[in-house]
Amino acid sequence: MRLRLTAVKQVGFIGLGIMGKPMAMNLIKKGFRLVVVGGRAVESVKEIKGKDVVVVNTPMEVAQRSDIVVTCVPDSKDVEEVYLGRSGLLEGVKPGMTLIDMSTISPHVAQRVSAEVEKKGAKMLDAPVTGGQKGAIEGTLTIMVGGDAEALSKCMGVLQAMGKTIVHVGSSGAGQYTKAANQVIAAVTWQGIAEGMALACKAGVDPDRLLEVLTNGAARCWALEVRMPNVLEGKFEPGFKAKLQYKDLGIALEEGRRLEVPMPAVAMVNEFFKAVVHEGKGEWDVSSLVTFTENLAGTEIRSRKRSD
Repeated sequence: MRLRLTAVKQVGFIGLGIMGKPMAMNLIKKGFRLVVVGGRAVESVKEIKGKDVVVVNTPMEVAQRSDIVVTCVPDSKDVEEVYLGRSGLLEGVKPGMTLIDMSTISPHVAQRVSAEVEKKGAKMLDAPVTGGQKGAIEGTLTIMVGGDAEALSKCMGVLQAMGKTIVHVGSSGAGQYTKAANQVIAAVTWQGIAEGMALACKAGVDPDRLLEVLTNGAARCWALEVRMPNVLEGKFEPGFKAKLQYKDLGIALEEGRRLEVPMPAVAMVNEFFKAVVHEGKGEWDVSSLVTFTENLAGTEIRSRKRSD
């Protein structure tokens, strides 16, 4: 599909969290003027506030003052509140607008909200991302888009300011199903990393040399290359929070039940993430899943060069 770029004057952005704030900052760097809500994200608003940022009080005002609106919030209920709630986006949307939800939510909620947006003569794209905070900061996210192809073509300039790979995966909801697949594979991969590395480390293999081998062989993957060096240093600052991965796996399992897709590995790993969250590590990085296996195995996967 050949995509054309359309000039966009002003972009609304709602959701200035770990992912949203650097995404918004990349839009500013690319020359877009932003309209944001000055509510809960007070500190983030202060960081991005300037001549190219207008601060308003409600999502409705964001829609009224924008050509395109981007949302990036934690969960389905947050999307419903921002779009459908009192003084929500729908109350300010204009015919012909495109709203881009980059949250990770239930595909059914994405489809339902999209249908409400279309009643207003506008379009909604579900466009969740992968690549973590690092990808958000560097503007190299992979963006999977569900929804109208023509609406996507009008928004390509906005999406390209935040991501490197943008793929139209299908109709409304397809972006969320694709993200569910991504989260399933990523989560099960983390459990494999935890078990494999715990086995070798407890047997006495040097973790640094072990990681060197694994990142240059058949087990090579993003988690090993990008996040595991932090684990070896005992650093679990979130690039993507464990509690959000737990939430995402719940979405995947719900869809698995509905579509009658067996997902035993995901069900097991979901329980492990539940334990991690209940241990008070929900705000830690998703890589904190390894600590569950470390505790069971009575070992630690940490660099021997680390100085405490």
